Amino acid sequence: MVLGRSVLPMQQLLRMGRGAVIPLDAHENDEVWILANNHPVARGEIEIREDRIAITVTGKANIYDYMAGQA
Repeated sequence: MVLGRSVLPMQQLLRMGRGAVIPLDAHENDEVWILANNHPVARGEIEIREDRIAITVTGKANIYDYMAGQA
């Protein structure tokens, strides 16, 4: 599952300890890619239920859309 992305300087990453939180660019109701062996198989939507994150499958993946987003 690709929930989001983040860019961190290497120095900041090396200073992080156990339990550190890395902020992502994804929010509730954003679309995400669902992957199997690094191959897109479906699209989903992020949901927050109480204190848990859930993904609802919304449709099949389009490989061309996935590859376009990697550029």
